[in-house]
Amino acid sequence: MLRSLVGSEMCIRDRSKAAPKRGIFVMNKWAPANLARQQQSASPLLAYAHRCSFSKKTVPVPSMGDSISDGVVFELLKKAGDYVKQDEIVAIIETDKVKVDIKSPESGVLVKLFAQQGDTVEVGKDFFEIDLAGAQPAGQAAPQQQKKQETAQESKPQKQQPTQEKPQQAAKPSPQQAAPQQAAAQQKAQQPQTHIGGTGGVNRNERREKMSRMRLKIAQRLKDAQNTCAMLTTFQEVDMSQAIQCRNDFKDEFLKKHGAKLGFMSFFIKAAVAALKDQPAVNAVIVGNEIIYREYVDLSVAVATPTGLIVPVLRNCENMSFADVEKGLELLAKKGKDGTITAEEMAGGTFTISNGGIFGSLMGTPIINPPQSAILGMHAIVNRPVVVNDTIVARPMMYLALTYDHRSVSYTHLTLPTIYSVQISVVAVSLKKK
Repeated sequence: MLRSLVGSEMCIRDRSKAAPKRGIFVMNKWAPANLARQQQSASPLLAYAHRCSFSKKTVPVPSMGDSISDGVVFELLKKAGDYVKQDEIVAIIETDKVKVDIKSPESGVLVKLFAQQGDTVEVGKDFFEIDLAGAQPAGQAAPQQQKKQETAQESKPQKQQPTQEKPQQAAKPSPQQAAPQQAAAQQKAQQPQTHIGGTGGVNRNERREKMSRMRLKIAQRLKDAQNTCAMLTTFQEVDMSQAIQCRNDFKDEFLKKHGAKLGFMSFFIKAAVAALKDQPAVNAVIVGNEIIYREYVDLSVAVATPTGLIVPVLRNCENMSFADVEKGLELLAKKGKDGTITAEEMAGGTFTISNGGIFGSLMGTPIINPPQSAILGMHAIVNRPVVVNDTIVARPMMYLALTYDHRSVSYTHLTLPTIYSVQISVVAVSLKKK
C-alpha cells in the first residue's frame, strides 16, 4: 500500500483496486475525507488541535564558543506563560568566560522552562519550549501605558482619616516587684565596661555571596599560572614626554579624521609589536616539550567591566595602524560594558598588556595570562625628578613591569622593557612626522 501526502489529506492507493481512497488522519485514526471534514467543522477544538499540532518548538542551549560545553543560568528574564517576541532575551547564561544572552528564535508563548536559575545547563540540551501559535495577551500589548497608570495611581495622595488613640497609662509596679528590678539595675551599673571603641552600636554583621562562575574561573587560572610558570618580573621606567606632546598635537585632528580618540594604549601596542618581533621568545608559548614561536601578534588587552576584568584580543596587531588599534579597543570596551562580548573575542592571544594606571597604581607585578609567556603592566604617569644631560628636571614618568615565564624567556631578553621605552619615543616621533 503506497501513501502520499496531499495538503492536509492523504491519498491511499491500494494496488488491488483502481480507485484511490481519500481521507485524513484525525486524532491518529484514519477517516474518510468527507467524514473528517464534517468532524472538523463540527468540532472547533479538534480543528484547532489539527492546525496547531506542530506549533510547539523546543529550543536547545546554543553554542557559546569554543571549548565551552556548559554554563550556569545566571538570570531568567521570562517565566512559563509569558509571551516572547522574536530575538527577545529569555535568559542569561554565565560561562567561564562571558555571559551569553539566550534569545527566542520566534515569537510565541513560553510553555516550559527545562532549567531554573542557578542550574547548570549543557550545550545542545533542551532549554525551553515555545508555542508558536500562542497569541500575545492584551495585557502585554502596552506595558508602557500600564506603567504610566500605575505611576499615576501611586502619585495620587491617599486620604487618611485621623484616628484618636487614648493614651494608656503605664501600670505602676508594686513595691514587691520594684525591689528586684532596682537591685538588678544597680548590679548592671557596677559591672566593668569591656567595650573599647566609639559610642553607639557596633556593627558585627557579615554577609556571604556565592562567587560567579567567571570569577571562579579567573581565580583558577591565576593559581594555575603561579603553579605552572616560573614567573619573574623586571621593571623599567619610560619618559612619556614625547608621547604626551605628540598626543596633544594630533588628538583633535586624529578624532576628526578617524572618528576615534587617540590614547596612550595605541603607542604601547605599536611599541609592543616592534619589541615582540625583535624578541620572538616572548611571543612564544610552551606546549608539552616544545616551544611554539608565533609569527603573528595577537595582543590581549585587559578591559574593566561591571562584572569584572576581561581580556579580549586584538588580532594581527602587526598589520594595524594607530586608527585601527584605537577603533578596535573602543569596540571591545563597548562590548565589554554592554556584556555582548563573545568567547571567541577573548580566546587566544600571544601577549597581554594591562593598564593599572587608570586606577592610580604606581607599580605592581602583573600575573601571566596562561598559556602566554609574558605580560606587560602599565602604571600611572607621575612627574618625578630625573637627570637629563646632567641636569635634574621634572618629567612625566611611568613604571613598566614585565612578568615573563623564565622557562622560555632567559636573561638575554631582559632588555625588553628598555626596548619598550625606546620604541615609545620612536613611535611618537614617527607619528609626529606623519
